[in-house]
Amino acid sequence: MTVNIDELGPVDWIVLEFPGDKLNGEIAPILKDYVDRGLIRILDLLFLKKDEDGGFEAFEAADMEDSEIGELRSYETELAMLLSEQDVADLVETIEPGSAAAVLVWENLWAAPFGAAARHAGGQLVASGRIPIQAVIAALESDAEEEGA
Repeated sequence: MTVNIDELGPVDWIVLEFPGDKLNGEIAPILKDYVDRGLIRILDLLFLKKDEDGGFEAFEAADMEDSEIGELRSYETELAMLLSEQDVADLVETIEPGSAAAVLVWENLWAAPFGAAARHAGGQLVASGRIPIQAVIAALESDAEEEGA
């Protein structure tokens, strides 16, 4: 996969943990919608299952049943496979024993033009972050309480 830096958007990753050892594919339709609308490109997709003793197995889409991953199977031929064995070992530490997880790496296509414009203007990204939704909700509730007082 050859990519011009002016066409590359920021890349994010998440680990979604599900209790038990089964996935059900319910997240697939929204991801497909994002891909179809050109908002994201899925770069890597991996599934983890961690047993009660802490042992784990990692699976690619080809190893999974349609009932577990749904429409995500359609992306398996387009993946860049960015995660290393060490990445997988580190990510497994984040999930609870007896759980399954989906690891998703995606490019934010919608942000690529902004990134290119910033680079052309001589700018560079020096910090980035994400505020957990729970913190946003707490801040909004606190503001509402202060306004009501």
